[in-house]
Amino acid sequence: MAVTRGVGLAHIVRQDDGTSTGIWGVYVLKSAFQPIFAFRSGKVSIAAFEGLVRPFRNGEPVPPGVFFNSIPAADRLHVETLARTLHLLNAGRFLDPAASLFINFDPSVFSEPSIADHALRDMRLVLHEAGIDPRRIVCEVTEQKCASQDTLYGFVAALRRHGFRIAVDDYGSDDSDINRIRELRPDIVKFDAHWITHLMESGPGFALLATMVETFAGQGITTVFEGIEEGWQLDLAERSGASMVQGYVLARPEIAPTRFGIFRETAAAADTAADNVAELPAPRPNAAHAANRAQAAPALARAALPAYRARPAKSFGRRGAGS
Repeated sequence: MAVTRGVGLAHIVRQDDGTSTGIWGVYVLKSAFQPIFAFRSGKVSIAAFEGLVRPFRNGEPVPPGVFFNSIPAADRLHVETLARTLHLLNAGRFLDPAASLFINFDPSVFSEPSIADHALRDMRLVLHEAGIDPRRIVCEVTEQKCASQDTLYGFVAALRRHGFRIAVDDYGSDDSDINRIRELRPDIVKFDAHWITHLMESGPGFALLATMVETFAGQGITTVFEGIEEGWQLDLAERSGASMVQGYVLARPEIAPTRFGIFRETAAAADTAADNVAELPAPRPNAAHAANRAQAAPALARAALPAYRARPAKSFGRRGAGS
């Protein structure tokens, strides 16, 4: 195997199978990707992937939270840059060139505008090396308290200057603030998994969830429901009007090289011009009143992904409408 050198690439090792891994001290970092599915014409289809870090130490997996908590504050920016670089290189090598790619950012490490601009210029260089159209990139900004509101807003403005789309992650968690969404004007809001599950357990909760989706749709914001692990949640996600879903009920994250590479092979036979970059779905009209529809994962994915099959209609949660 050979060590790749260049701007932002000093800690990257290219493996014999074509994957890129990162080296940080005693840790080996690998990229995992989880599909994000869109509701389209009564079916679900892969619209995007999220890049996720999978750390290893002495060949054994380490929980990502444990790894990141071990990183000194002074090194956090460098480690997050390394993780994003890994995801971009592996996505360029293994994933569908038309699918969007969600990449995580912690705004608190970009304390100065010059730091953000330098990091984003380097990211564009990596995108060029990986052969990825910048229009595919969705920058996930975790909605958490950071150094200041000015830091958060300034960083999001820098992302926009570089032509990237913006997603607010974990909406509905303790620090969520609807006013912040109004200020940031993201393209996408990803709803927190635990919050979604709690609201789906009752009729009033589901009504609130559907209202939030409708409110965001009215602002031109696409919604993603995270952590969808059971069929009844998938049914209710569609009825709520959410545009996209992500979770184990459809596909788990896979470390690169993934079985999702089948989509890249298929796309290679199609037109790969710049205009071939797939658009993420627009916000859907509220569908809380719609009947549940039978759905299936795309035919190409059936060998790798669990199918979404028809199941008896359920009003809310595991306990029904009376809960």
